[in-house]
Amino acid sequence: MMKMKKLFLAALTLVLMFTLAACGNSEKTEGSSSGGGAENDGIQEVTIKISHVVAENTPKHQGALKMKEVIEEESGGKIKVQVYPNSSLFGDKDEYQNLVADNVQFILPDMSKLVGNDPGFNIPAMPFLFESDEAANAFWDGEKGKEIFKRLEKDGVLGQAMWPNGAKHMTNDKKPIAKPEDLKGMKIRTQGGQLLEALYDELGAGSASIPFGELYTALQQGTVDGQENTFSNIESKKFDEVQKYMTIMGHTRVDYALLTNTKFWDSLNEETKTVVQKGIDEGTKLARESAKQLNDDALAKLKKNGQVEIHELSEEEVEAFKKALAPVYNEYADIIGKDIIEDAESK
Repeated sequence: MMKMKKLFLAALTLVLMFTLAACGNSEKTEGSSSGGGAENDGIQEVTIKISHVVAENTPKHQGALKMKEVIEEESGGKIKVQVYPNSSLFGDKDEYQNLVADNVQFILPDMSKLVGNDPGFNIPAMPFLFESDEAANAFWDGEKGKEIFKRLEKDGVLGQAMWPNGAKHMTNDKKPIAKPEDLKGMKIRTQGGQLLEALYDELGAGSASIPFGELYTALQQGTVDGQENTFSNIESKKFDEVQKYMTIMGHTRVDYALLTNTKFWDSLNEETKTVVQKGIDEGTKLARESAKQLNDDALAKLKKNGQVEIHELSEEEVEAFKKALAPVYNEYADIIGKDIIEDAESK
């Protein structure tokens, strides 16, 4: 009888040990999902870094701050968002590589910096392609815009949204620009890229890529005769102090791509993704609204300052530029894809 009792107690002890071990393993699996990507019942604890290269008083920075506000509030503080403006974390030359390495979770590069990754990002530089910010927004929100973003996935990068700066206009220190021939012999600073080089070459002008932070001095010293930029960039950097003429053209654009790391994004459970996506959506909305308002205000200030002579191209003058740039347009339509160009033109 005693022997049977001892055997029963030993068996009971073994059952209890296996039960406790199983519970322990189960608890460990559930707990590891915090910040690690496995699905759980709650929002993960994550730190997100957003890096960009422009100043705090820009639509890009305001949109990033809105992302931070929404994500931290909606997550109850579980998700921390750190915003780094002014190239304080990474600059133009190394931000993409650091995104691929997941050293930063979101960046906002000028699309002209991405043409080496895919020619579709030449879209903002295509002459006179979009008539408004709304048309550009609609393209990037649509099927073909998303198709271009998707091509970055080969690098481990996910395109989330387009944030606009706006249409570009030209300033120079030589003479008013009203027709293509007026640009012959001038040297114009651009953001760089083969398309913009080809554009100015077709107009008989030279082009030079100069860092934005050095542009005021380059204009002041006559290193270049002029430059192309949005109203907000022209006014905030006081280019009207060192330029005599401005032509309202809207011939090309400055647009930004909000990019994230694919591995980072895939590591988030659905509840966490929902919170981050809401931040992206709200940040995009604010950035787009801010860009339009900032450009409208900047043009009003430039007019009030009265330091530059302003000429706005008429419809006939725009048509003359379109005709002059048709060879460049046709060449790059083939490079980018005629289906993509047709979609952009329809917006």
